[in-house]
Amino acid sequence: MSGTNTPANTPTGTAPAAALRQPSPWRAHVADFMASRLALFGLVVAVVLILAALVAPWITPQNPYDLQQLDVLDARLPPGSANGMDSFHYMLGTDGQGRDLYSAILYGLRISLLVGVGSALIAGVVGTLLGLLAAYAGGKTDTIIMRVVDLILSFPSILVAMMILAYLGKGVGNVVLTLVILEWAYYARTARGQALVERRREYVEAARCLDIPNWRIMVRHILPNCLPPLIVIGTLQIARAITLEATLSFLGLGVPVTEPSLGLLISNGYQFMLSGQYWISFYPGIALLVTIVAINLVGDRLRDVLNPRNTR
Repeated sequence: MSGTNTPANTPTGTAPAAALRQPSPWRAHVADFMASRLALFGLVVAVVLILAALVAPWITPQNPYDLQQLDVLDARLPPGSANGMDSFHYMLGTDGQGRDLYSAILYGLRISLLVGVGSALIAGVVGTLLGLLAAYAGGKTDTIIMRVVDLILSFPSILVAMMILAYLGKGVGNVVLTLVILEWAYYARTARGQALVERRREYVEAARCLDIPNWRIMVRHILPNCLPPLIVIGTLQIARAITLEATLSFLGLGVPVTEPSLGLLISNGYQFMLSGQYWISFYPGIALLVTIVAINLVGDRLRDVLNPRNTR
């Protein structure tokens, strides 16, 4: 009988429950990301490397940046050798300055991650804001910003970086500044393209009718809808920044020799590769390779997951 039907059995009663069961877009993205074992492996490796770099002072037997802890008599010792005082063993050997390579790799990884993540974040903020400004303001503002973007992207990154660092000099801060100058253009172009699409949508027109300030429309309304591609760009730019920093340090233009990154550690030992002392460059090179591959695996999967064309 109709009188015995409960509201939960009616279409009007089931609609709210069905709406509550719908997963949020971000949860769906997380589920799609976790479905890839390769991307999940890359994420785990990246997290382990970051944690190892953060706790390096507590899990390494030596501070390779403290010159008082170095002994030149322990230079270029093979893996497994004991130090001069026989208090610990060099698991991965030592370099030409007597640094424990295991300790130097973890400390160097800290600098590489600091440079990569720091430059990507700063460049992301600067480039995103300039891209939103170019798209929303239009006219001469858009023309000037995008012509600067085209100018930066038209030159080889390594050449521009070498010119800037030749003027500024070595240092972690100078390397980060150089990478920000080179990277912000990628964010600006991506943010502008996304913002041009969002600017024509109804919610932006509604916000304008409510007399909401332009800066609030850009930051509170347009920016959240531009984040997915920017997150992908940011992840890939971290790997690119680490690679570029390693290249500059290998060429002697990056970090100082007293605080070597992975690139400088590789540079310190490449001349000994053919003399049988392979470990000086080999192990830092493996660490750099694993770091970049892990970050790229995460970035590639994010690009697939956050691509609206792949939404089912």
